[in-house]
Amino acid sequence: MSIDWDHFTPLASLAGGVLIGAAAAGFALLNGRIAGVSGVLAGLLRPARGDVSWRVAFVAGLAGAPWVYALFAALPRPQIDAGLGTLVLAGLLVGIGTRYGAGCTSGHGVCGLSRLSPRSLVATLAFTATAFAAVYVMRHLLGI
Repeated sequence: MSIDWDHFTPLASLAGGVLIGAAAAGFALLNGRIAGVSGVLAGLLRPARGDVSWRVAFVAGLAGAPWVYALFAALPRPQIDAGLGTLVLAGLLVGIGTRYGAGCTSGHGVCGLSRLSPRSLVATLAFTATAFAAVYVMRHLLGI
């Protein structure tokens, strides 16, 4: 195994991680809520009185961030090596897994682990191990 030095970005990755951690901590401190994206979106599907505006602002911030970034730098061009059917299936599987796991990677991996939640540790280990296994099977066994 070798490192792809052209795409090795430890400082940018560290900065991104620090920003995500700071945003999640600030959100918890200021709002007393977990910044789990699936939970925020689920709350919009079954809205409670007085609980919609912050959720809409959260989702708008997620959707609007790339446009703000584009004001200062060129957006990277995504390269997706999968067909529409594969993407739809992957999205459905992620949604089902998020529902069964009672949260997503941001809720468990960022917010739950920072609170030392045993449930989040198990969930994070499970979806990380599943991702490793899926990549191994697809790349090394199926050759996809």
